[in-house]
Amino acid sequence: MGEAAAPAGRDLDRFSRAERLVHRTFALLMGACLVTAAILYNGSIMMAVGHRHLVETVHVWCGVALPVPMVLGAASKAYRADLGRLNRFTPGDWQWLRSRSRRDGTLVVGKFNAGQKVNSWLVAASTWVLLGTGSLMYWTGLAALSWRSGATFVHDWVALGLGLLVIGHLAHAFGDPEARRGMRTGRVDRRWARAEHPGWVDELEGVEPSDPRA
Repeated sequence: MGEAAAPAGRDLDRFSRAERLVHRTFALLMGACLVTAAILYNGSIMMAVGHRHLVETVHVWCGVALPVPMVLGAASKAYRADLGRLNRFTPGDWQWLRSRSRRDGTLVVGKFNAGQKVNSWLVAASTWVLLGTGSLMYWTGLAALSWRSGATFVHDWVALGLGLLVIGHLAHAFGDPEARRGMRTGRVDRRWARAEHPGWVDELEGVEPSDPRA
């Protein structure tokens, strides 16, 4: 049997220092990429800002650096453990996606819900696609003109989709102060965790998901 339930107001450790550092570094690089992309894509903004070469250089090298935090984070055991959670899609996740009452507490959600898992996959995949297509666009000797034209098309549309994904992510984050605190400090209130991620709380306390306390 698992250990006794923790006091209702106790904080729980949610993210390690390494995970928070990866998230912050990646977010800064991603923000720089999206802002410089908007400047480069819109002629009016580009005229107002000027310094096109500088803006382009920042865009390119922040893009090249984007995967670095994700790769270096693998040195952290906690980071690797959460990668495993994000890459494991369960029958409960499919149920979460289909449910219209996914936040009523009836579904046993682990440390990450299905929406967070899908978001992480899309961001990671988009990062590598943008790195590949951007490399073909910037280093013109890597491929023929037809390939570079196709790369430009893919790069623009994937960047737009990623931008919308980031906006949605930020909207959800600003609507959930406790989730933001978790990424800022690494700790969250147990009551919030019990309401949003009951399966994760059970995992921490050694309680089976079928336990009445779930």
